[in-house]
Amino acid sequence: MESLTRIQAFVQVVDTGGFSAAARKLGKSKALISKYVRELEDELGARLLNRTTRQLSLTEVGQVYHRDASDILQRIDDLTASVRDTQREPRGLLRVSAPRTFSDSSLGDAIMDFLVAHPKISLDLDCEDRFVDLVEEGYDVAIRIAMLADSSLVARRLSSFREITCASPGFLAESGTPTHPRMLVELPCIIDTNSRLRSNWTFVDNGERISIPVKGRAELNNPTNVRQAALAGLGIARMPYFEARGAIEAGSLVEVLQEFQPPETAGIYAVYPHRRHLSTKVRAFVDHLVAWFDQRRAAGDVW
Repeated sequence: MESLTRIQAFVQVVDTGGFSAAARKLGKSKALISKYVRELEDELGARLLNRTTRQLSLTEVGQVYHRDASDILQRIDDLTASVRDTQREPRGLLRVSAPRTFSDSSLGDAIMDFLVAHPKISLDLDCEDRFVDLVEEGYDVAIRIAMLADSSLVARRLSSFREITCASPGFLAESGTPTHPRMLVELPCIIDTNSRLRSNWTFVDNGERISIPVKGRAELNNPTNVRQAALAGLGIARMPYFEARGAIEAGSLVEVLQEFQPPETAGIYAVYPHRRHLSTKVRAFVDHLVAWFDQRRAAGDVW
């Protein structure tokens, strides 16, 4: 403990620019702060500060020691705050970014359940189909459906995710049901311009990935409109299963080319900035989503 006190005194002397200022900051006498720094140098067997009557300056060793000591003290502060935070009820404003369509369905239910369970949380939910910059735009959490690349962000997987190819029974009766992905080249397709696949749809044929260029007169920028176009018989569509599920179960959409569907390539993730100390509200929200999706999955729901 004495060593930590000496380190704190040394860091404060450097950060505040002198012994008097450090003493005021720590609520101790100037003589005691000077004693702590001198004892630290004796303990290390190295001079950390060059002292003159007018100013202080760090030695070369002192510069390295100050940098690393400051980091250690910050870690201790973060650890203390983290432990204290776990004892507090989550509260405050939580800013969340989520895909528009997904938040209209399953995710919206999960978020409302969270708000009911945490009455001291206020929510700012921004639903749009783009990847926001969490740090630059001030979001706490983003829900993303993606293949995540390496980044400075932290991601927790919530669920698997799959897309299906489907069409209305009326369209298939009139145009024929495709039995191979290459047949899509000759059929009108509905393009989701926000999808990473856009007009090149990927399938698997005998273990080999194939990319099929598709086209049609309906190009739309969200899965809900894609589903509506498919229900209207405008062509064959590629969309998230959670978007088509109700229509599939009702028989108003029919899945095609199931055997050529590629294995799962994306997932549903909660993404948040990398922080050594994660706030209670963010931790509670992400843990809630993980548990909520686990429960739904156990009940047989799939995405």
